[in-house]
Amino acid sequence: MSDLFAAHEPEDFASKRPLAERLRPKSLAEVSGQGHLTGPDGALTRMIEAGSLGSMIFWGPPGTGKTTVARLLSGETGLAFEQISAIFSGVADLKKVFETARARRMSGRQTLLFVDEIHRFNRAQQDSFLPVMEDGTIVLVGATTENPSFELNAALLSRARVLTFKPHDEESLEALLKRAEEEEGKALPLDPDARVSLIRMADGDGRAALTLAEEVWRAARAGERFDTAGLTRVVQRRAPVYDKGQDGHYNLISALHKSVRGSDPDAALYYLARMFDAGEDPLFLGRRLVRMAVEDIGLADPQALVVANAAKDAYDFLGSPEGELALAQACVYLATAPKSNAVYTAYKASMRAAKEYGSLLPPKHILNAPTKLMKAEGYNEGYRYDHDEPDAFSGQDYFPEKMGRKTFYDPPERGFERDIRKRLDWWSKLRAERGGKA
Repeated sequence: MSDLFAAHEPEDFASKRPLAERLRPKSLAEVSGQGHLTGPDGALTRMIEAGSLGSMIFWGPPGTGKTTVARLLSGETGLAFEQISAIFSGVADLKKVFETARARRMSGRQTLLFVDEIHRFNRAQQDSFLPVMEDGTIVLVGATTENPSFELNAALLSRARVLTFKPHDEESLEALLKRAEEEEGKALPLDPDARVSLIRMADGDGRAALTLAEEVWRAARAGERFDTAGLTRVVQRRAPVYDKGQDGHYNLISALHKSVRGSDPDAALYYLARMFDAGEDPLFLGRRLVRMAVEDIGLADPQALVVANAAKDAYDFLGSPEGELALAQACVYLATAPKSNAVYTAYKASMRAAKEYGSLLPPKHILNAPTKLMKAEGYNEGYRYDHDEPDAFSGQDYFPEKMGRKTFYDPPERGFERDIRKRLDWWSKLRAERGGKA
């Protein structure tokens, strides 16, 4: 459909487009931050040199160039470019695109179909791509910010290569800012520290970095130059990349859990703070701390469960922002507590045994016999009351006869007297060797 307003656009409209659009790379060589894909020895560079493209899934965070690279691939290979978004498209839209691609193929030209947010298509819609991928009607390039292993059909993944787009590092974001300054013909009105802060605010997103730069130029008066505090005042802080239902959520909670398990209170606090900062539900974090107490500390320090549960209740009682401190205190306690997963592994082993052996009757000597019939059947016969035995221990066998004696709980021989100070001293030494960074 033609643009009804195109005739009324001012001649200088191109110069008024967003900075990120004006700086969109014109060739793969200009793509920043994805050298492993678009560099001289990159995976996509090799495909183009071979003269053949296969279907691909581009996986990576926002602002890393997925859409741009798909467009450039079309230009580099001469394929017709079609783009749809899974957010706005349905089965009818897909059928139209496929029909157009088939007609184009009859005239001897293949279509590169770029599908943005492909993970938002349901399973049936994803399956609809398979026939046109298999017969060569389209080369599919799907873009997703979510883990393809979880969000895409196995059948689709088996026909497409997954290429990972990395977040921009500070070097590539600085290169983008320099290109922006060349485009605008002026320097960003920021002191060195503020420039570093702007790059950090972008959080690995190239588009966000350029948008923030535009905001700075708009806000600056003649001759004005911002320090870090001034930058914070004039631009809205960008929310961290974090989706409470997706990868960001699971990655950070995994990092928090493993830091606690690894007895590193500094890393544990950092990931706890990251999740607070991203807006995670503190009660979710409280519940996870309770889980860590029983899974990774257990009877090495039974007080850990009491502390974690009390911290959860304290947050529930205090709310934000006071309650977060209770969770932080519990986090440090758990990270510095001695560790044992003996109960955790014993529980899992006992569950496997319960499923494996089925509904075996306990030995009759430990069963009560409230009726004459049960006594006649031998219930409770030979039971020894442990409190009446020497050392209050009878040594009877309590397992079902057909199962035999099993050992599930096997704490380490060194017991629970691990010295956490050794681990803390080790972390301190490591941080000193790395100049304060561990």
